[in-house]
Amino acid sequence: MATAFNVVLKEIEERRDDIAQALISGAAKDYPEYKSMSGEIRGLSLAHSFITDLVRKLEQSKDE
Repeated sequence: MATAFNVVLKEIEERRDDIAQALISGAAKDYPEYKSMSGEIRGLSLAHSFITDLVRKLEQSKDE
């Protein structure tokens, strides 16, 4: 089960990094696109946090 979570976490990290690199290189054409890209990074970061918390809780309950 942790393997599936790891795959999803890796995909989230890669997408987040791709968007961040695009922002750094000036890929946003205008402010609305910049806001959209930065919002996607925030959403991906939140999802990553939720999944890592879930994995940690599952591992703790498995140990009990």
